[in-house]
Amino acid sequence: VQLQASGGGLVQAGGSLRLSCTASGSISSINAMGWYRRAPGKQRELVAIMTKFGIPNYADSVKDRFTISRDFSTSTVHLQMNRLKPEDTAVYYCNTATWNNPPIHYWGQGTLVTVSS
Repeated sequence: VQLQASGGGLVQAGGSLRLSCTASGSISSINAMGWYRRAPGKQRELVAIMTKFGIPNYADSVKDRFTISRDFSTSTVHLQMNRLKPEDTAVYYCNTATWNNPPIHYWGQGTLVTVSS
């Protein structure tokens, strides 16, 4: 599975950004698609992920601000980020998890989101 992410950039606090990630390759093996992030000096953390059944899971810190969606026809996952805060500044990584047990994870190249105060 290969992942190509787009979006990100610099935005002021309170603004919005949209991330997108398209998968290619062994698409049928993919269950969940979503996003993780790594802020400076911190460990990587889950932001939001959605299963192939359309069930989302969000980090508490982004609930009610971020929305994840999937376009199954194009194997794309989107992350709409609203009311951004400086603490959302991080490199965001697209992630997929396969149906395998345990699942195999694939990662995109990372895209930088910077929120200025």
